[in-house]
Amino acid sequence: MMWSVIRRRVVGGGSSASILGRSTQTVSPAVSASRVSSLTGKQILLHPRGLGHVRNFSRLILPGCSVGCGPLRDVISSTQAAINIQTWSRPFSSEGGDLVDAVVPFMGESITDGTLAKFLKSPGDTVEVDEPIAQIETDKVTIDVASPEAGVIKEFVAKEGETVEPGTKIAVISKSGEGVAHVAPSEKIPEKASPKPPPAEKVNEKQQPKLETTSAKEKPKAPSPPPPKRSATEPQLPPKERERRVPMTRLRKRVATRLKDSQNTFAMLTTFNEVDMTNLMKLRLEYKDAFYEKHGVKLGLMSGFVKAAVSGLQNQPIINAVIDGDDIIYRDYIDISIAVGTPKGLVVPVIRNAGKMNFAEIEKEINTLAKKANDGSISIDEMAGGSFTISNGGVYGSLLSTPIINPPQSAILGMHSIVTRPMVVGGNVVPRPMMYIALTYDHRLIDGREAVFFLRRIKDVVEDPRRLLLDI
Repeated sequence: MMWSVIRRRVVGGGSSASILGRSTQTVSPAVSASRVSSLTGKQILLHPRGLGHVRNFSRLILPGCSVGCGPLRDVISSTQAAINIQTWSRPFSSEGGDLVDAVVPFMGESITDGTLAKFLKSPGDTVEVDEPIAQIETDKVTIDVASPEAGVIKEFVAKEGETVEPGTKIAVISKSGEGVAHVAPSEKIPEKASPKPPPAEKVNEKQQPKLETTSAKEKPKAPSPPPPKRSATEPQLPPKERERRVPMTRLRKRVATRLKDSQNTFAMLTTFNEVDMTNLMKLRLEYKDAFYEKHGVKLGLMSGFVKAAVSGLQNQPIINAVIDGDDIIYRDYIDISIAVGTPKGLVVPVIRNAGKMNFAEIEKEINTLAKKANDGSISIDEMAGGSFTISNGGVYGSLLSTPIINPPQSAILGMHSIVTRPMVVGGNVVPRPMMYIALTYDHRLIDGREAVFFLRRIKDVVEDPRRLLLDI
């Protein structure tokens, strides 16, 4: 839908009249309809479809007329010889709602804003309903902005890198695709050829005699002094061209803030132990095929450590507790957080009610959450909460580390790589697959006695999984 404009401008008389849709405006009532053909410097701007489209207006109200002076076609025909006709139009959203806005969705109760990371589409691209057109990066997850309607992207009203809030408009989509320029990637707008400057050689040739005459008269200048040498104590810094400055993502900022807050809040202490992985690895080797055939998922080592952690937390409830002001909150549930490293940063999805799950259910939940974390499709609810965390740095080859507590929890278990080492078993030195395990805990709440007992329980269950069946 277009607005049609009829405008008459008088240069000398200073009067103006216009019709926008059905509205009229009179600036100087001294000008009458009879003088229309004799005025100079006047313009009538019409809809691009021509005069016929404007004939829908039955009468034209001119200055000095209380009622329309005559049909519009008569007024235009009487002054057509002396009037310069031009076209002007302005597109806008029709009453049918052709243009729709793509806005930032709700990102969670604890997230108030995010960063517009990147656009997945370009202006002029065709999109379907609920097709992602942009990504919003928050402190915890990456959220897609979906197209509310099928159509063509008309324009982007936000820029990459801007901070946006839920409900912020980032794009305008045309359902019909009218008025949107479609430019193929290979098409380029030809540039106008700019006048070439005269060749430098010819200019130098013309100016050469003048330069020689002037240089002969002038005295030669003294050579500039060499730059001062650097002292032996001055550091040799690398050039700035060999450095790159990249802004931190919101997820990385959030992780950095939480880890530093953890160091500043907790009285962290780490205790270690080592586990003989022979029996758990033998159990896995013997039953992995039957386990996969029945449950459709591979039997890994993480499920064994999760079950061992559940047993340790049940024996030492203080590890599962947390300080809240002057009180201690004991949790009667066990939600195990699993630290997962992704290309965008560290995320910690949660296995809910791990104490009531078997090996197969734990393995399925770990695989599902790990895939979502790597794809960036994990939700905030799947990472909220958690009473205890397990971090497996052994998958990257870590031999030993001191993990940092994941607030507001009170402890974290660190797993490491399995290394075959000589061990004394029954008086004989034999090779054994060994793993170092570490427990970092808040010493304000947990004493060394409880921490050591917890690690010993982990060691006993992993080295002899039959204890889980007998509950001993």
